[in-house]
Formats: sequence, structure tokens, C-alpha cells
Amino acid sequence: MQDVVDMRDGIDAELVRALLREQHPDLAGRDLRPVAGGWDNLLWRLGDDLAVRMPCTERGPALLRKEFHRLPPLARRLPLPVPVPLRLGEPSARFPRNWTVVRWVPGEPADLAPVARGAHAADALAAFLRALHISAPADAPAGSDRGVPLSAIAPEFAGRPLPARVRDVWEDALAAPAWTGPPVWLHGDLHPANAVVTDGTLSGVIDFGELCAGDPATDLAAAWLLLPAGADRRFFDSYAAADEAMIRRARGWAVRCALALIAIGEAGDKGLPGGKPSWGPAGRSALDRVLASAA
Repeated sequence: MQDVVDMRDGIDAELVRALLREQHPDLAGRDLRPVAGGWDNLLWRLGDDLAVRMPCTERGPALLRKEFHRLPPLARRLPLPVPVPLRLGEPSARFPRNWTVVRWVPGEPADLAPVARGAHAADALAAFLRALHISAPADAPAGSDRGVPLSAIAPEFAGRPLPARVRDVWEDALAAPAWTGPPVWLHGDLHPANAVVTDGTLSGVIDFGELCAGDPATDLAAAWLLLPAGADRRFFDSYAAADEAMIRRARGWAVRCALALIAIGEAGDKGLPGGKPSWGPAGRSALDRVLASAA
């Protein structure tokens, strides 16, 4: 959840339509309507089954290129729908950055429609992560702040005022034995705005911009970030490959993400750039769940 340099100005439906006519004319006649975007990209529905993702941060184009080249082979093995990139828009005189056309994943983001069917969602999430968490190839991208040992991000917490219970969970995670297995593929950003819910359960996973290889504990934080209270036990039973050290590290990743969600939510409440008001309640609920699991 890096700082944002906002580059939204000038990105509108007229530009998107013009780019489609210029580079993908077979798609240009489809209905085009804006929907809520994410952290690095603005989003338009393109007909019923596609979407256009337009980068609005400096790092956005590189993340889209990574998704375009890395996600399709992985998507074939995943048991939940994901936004598979189908077309790559090239930089042009109209728009100096690349952009993509992807499969639309129907449903509501979990920050707006939280998971209600905990047992079903726990099994679905576990199956998804079991399928994703395979050994990554040697040329897989490494995460700068995802999938790494928790000691690498510990400076974020140095001197930071935290409630005692939050500090205890973080320090316990930091003290847990490090991951010694091979790097596995990670989503890297499994928070509520990147999970899709239908009929109260997990029905899709979106935004693979942080896709990288590393410690699976990063993704296992989703047991508290996405699932309702108490469903973490069902999730870890179903995932079946997490030892106690991995669960302790996962709590640390969950604390880090929950605190970031809360901060971004507070920025949204103040109307600041990059703020997302719905992320604050999601972060506070996730923090309560992870603290309860460590009690």
C-alpha cells in the first residue's frame, strides 16, 4: 500500500473509447461505463464480460504488464474466477502508458459486501490458495514488501505507537521461525477490496498487481482480512499446509495490512487523495479478528 502519485486527470470514458477504436476496434462498439476502481487503476466495464483497466499511478503500468504476462498461465489452475488479461494496450500519443482489457469478475468487493457464509468461504479461499501456492520459477518477480521475511518490513513498526495487544501479535510474528521452503506464487494483496463476494461467499479474486514469489504466510493473512470471526480455524484446517510458525507470521502480515486499511480509510473520510472510506471499517474488523485469534 505505497504512497500514491495521482495521475487520474484526463482519464475518462472519451479517452478509453478513443484508445479502443485506435488499438482494439473490434471492442470499441461495446457499452462502456465506469465502475469503482482500485489503488493503481481506474476501471470501466466493457460490455457484460470485459473491463478496461487504466493505470493512474506511476507504478501502475509495470503492474499491468506483469499481470498480462504472468497471470494467464496461473489462472488456468485457479478454482475461482480472476480478471485474466486478454489485450494489452500500448502507449500512444493519446495515452503514454500501457493499459489492459481483462475478463470481468462479477460480484461485490468484500469491503462493501463482507463475507457472511464463513465455512463456505473458508473452504473456497483455502482451495484457491492451495492451487496458487505452487513453487515459482526462478524468474518469478520478488516482492519488495510482500512475501519477504517480516524482519525486512520491521522498520515500519520501529517507534510506532501501537496498542499493547497489537504490538504483542506483531512481535510474536516477528519472532516466529522464518520460511525455509521454496518461494511460492503469491497474490500478495489479499485484502477485502481485492476479493469478490456473491451470495455471502467468496466468488472471485481480483487485482494481481502485487503477484510475486515468497513466503505463503503473506497470503494466509486473508484468513482474518477476508473471513468472518471464527472462520480462520476452518480455513487453516482446509488449507492443511500451514504449521504454527506460518500461522504466527500470517498474523503479522494481517496486522500490517489491517493497519494500512485503517489509515487509508481515515484518509478517505477526510477526502484526501487515495483515500477509501470503506477500507477503514474493513481494516478495524480484520484487526479485531486477528487479535481474537491470538488471545
